[in-house]
Amino acid sequence: MAPKIRIFDRHWHLPKSKPIRIGIGILLVVGGIVGFLPVLGFWMIPLGLLVLSVDLPIVRRWRRQLTVWWHRRKGEEDEASDTDGTAAPASKKDASCGPGRRP
Repeated sequence: MAPKIRIFDRHWHLPKSKPIRIGIGILLVVGGIVGFLPVLGFWMIPLGLLVLSVDLPIVRRWRRQLTVWWHRRKGEEDEASDTDGTAAPASKKDASCGPGRRP
Protein backbone atom coordinates (compact mmCIF):
# COMPACT_ATOMS: atom_id res chain seq x y z
CA MET A 1 0.00 0.00 0.00
CA ALA A 2 1.40 3.37 -1.00
CA PRO A 3 1.77 5.97 1.74
CA LYS A 4 -0.68 8.86 1.79
CA ILE A 5 -0.35 12.40 3.04
CA ARG A 6 -3.32 14.30 4.37
CA ILE A 7 -3.76 18.05 4.26
CA PHE A 8 -6.99 19.24 5.84
CA ASP A 9 -9.58 16.79 4.49
CA ARG A 10 -7.73 15.83 1.29
CA HIS A 11 -5.62 12.69 0.86
CA TRP A 12 -2.89 12.22 -1.75
CA HIS A 13 -1.17 8.95 -2.60
CA LEU A 14 2.61 9.02 -2.81
CA PRO A 15 4.76 6.73 -4.97
CA LYS A 16 5.56 3.31 -3.47
CA SER A 17 9.29 3.73 -4.08
CA LYS A 18 11.15 5.30 -1.15
CA PRO A 19 13.95 6.86 -3.32
CA ILE A 20 11.35 8.48 -5.58
CA ARG A 21 9.48 9.93 -2.56
CA ILE A 22 12.71 11.31 -1.12
CA GLY A 23 13.67 12.73 -4.53
CA ILE A 24 10.29 14.44 -4.89
CA GLY A 25 10.58 15.89 -1.39
CA ILE A 26 14.09 17.22 -2.02
CA LEU A 27 13.06 18.72 -5.38
CA LEU A 28 10.10 20.46 -3.75
CA VAL A 29 12.27 21.94 -0.99
CA VAL A 30 14.99 23.07 -3.44
CA GLY A 31 12.35 24.50 -5.78
CA GLY A 32 10.82 26.36 -2.85
CA ILE A 33 14.16 27.89 -1.89
CA VAL A 34 14.27 29.57 -5.30
CA GLY A 35 10.62 30.52 -4.93
CA PHE A 36 11.20 34.03 -6.18
CA LEU A 37 11.44 32.63 -9.71
CA PRO A 38 8.33 32.27 -11.89
CA VAL A 39 6.33 29.01 -11.56
CA LEU A 40 8.19 28.01 -8.39
CA GLY A 41 6.96 29.26 -5.06
CA PHE A 42 7.71 29.27 -1.36
CA TRP A 43 4.67 26.99 -0.86
CA MET A 44 6.87 24.14 -2.11
CA ILE A 45 9.04 24.09 1.03
CA PRO A 46 6.38 22.89 3.51
CA LEU A 47 4.99 20.47 0.92
CA GLY A 48 8.47 19.03 0.35
CA LEU A 49 9.02 18.66 4.09
CA LEU A 50 5.66 16.91 4.39
CA VAL A 51 6.66 14.42 1.68
CA LEU A 52 10.07 13.89 3.31
CA SER A 53 8.44 13.28 6.69
CA VAL A 54 7.06 9.99 5.39
CA ASP A 55 10.57 8.50 5.15
CA LEU A 56 12.94 10.60 7.27
CA PRO A 57 12.53 10.27 11.04
CA ILE A 58 14.00 13.69 11.89
CA VAL A 59 11.59 15.48 9.56
CA ARG A 60 8.74 13.33 10.91
CA ARG A 61 9.69 14.42 14.44
CA TRP A 62 9.63 18.11 13.40
CA ARG A 63 6.24 17.63 11.76
CA ARG A 64 4.86 15.92 14.85
CA GLN A 65 6.18 18.66 17.16
CA LEU A 66 4.59 21.29 14.93
CA THR A 67 1.29 19.39 14.95
CA VAL A 68 1.29 19.09 18.76
CA TRP A 69 2.18 22.79 19.15
CA TRP A 70 -0.56 23.79 16.70
CA HIS A 71 -3.27 21.78 18.48
CA ARG A 72 -2.21 23.07 21.89
CA ARG A 73 -2.32 26.63 20.57
CA LYS A 74 -5.74 26.12 18.99
CA GLY A 75 -6.99 24.58 22.25
CA GLU A 76 -5.91 27.65 24.21
CA GLU A 77 -7.62 29.95 21.72
CA ASP A 78 -10.80 27.88 21.90
CA GLU A 79 -10.81 28.09 25.72
CA ALA A 80 -10.30 31.86 25.55
CA SER A 81 -13.14 32.27 23.06
CA ASP A 82 -15.49 30.12 25.17
CA THR A 83 -15.67 32.73 27.92
CA ASP A 84 -18.56 35.08 27.36
CA GLY A 85 -16.99 38.00 29.18
CA THR A 86 -19.33 37.95 32.19
CA ALA A 87 -16.83 36.40 34.58
CA ALA A 88 -13.71 38.32 35.52
CA PRO A 89 -10.49 36.63 34.49
CA ALA A 90 -8.59 34.92 37.28
CA SER A 91 -5.72 37.02 38.60
CA LYS A 92 -2.84 36.22 40.89
CA LYS A 93 -3.19 37.32 44.48
CA ASP A 94 -1.04 40.13 45.75
CA ALA A 95 2.13 38.71 47.31
CA SER A 96 1.86 41.03 50.33
CA CYS A 97 -1.49 39.60 51.38
CA GLY A 98 -1.48 36.52 53.54
CA PRO A 99 -3.90 33.64 53.27
CA GLY A 100 -7.50 34.64 53.86
CA ARG A 101 -6.77 38.38 53.62
CA ARG A 102 -8.16 40.68 51.01
CA PRO A 103 -6.06 43.46 49.45
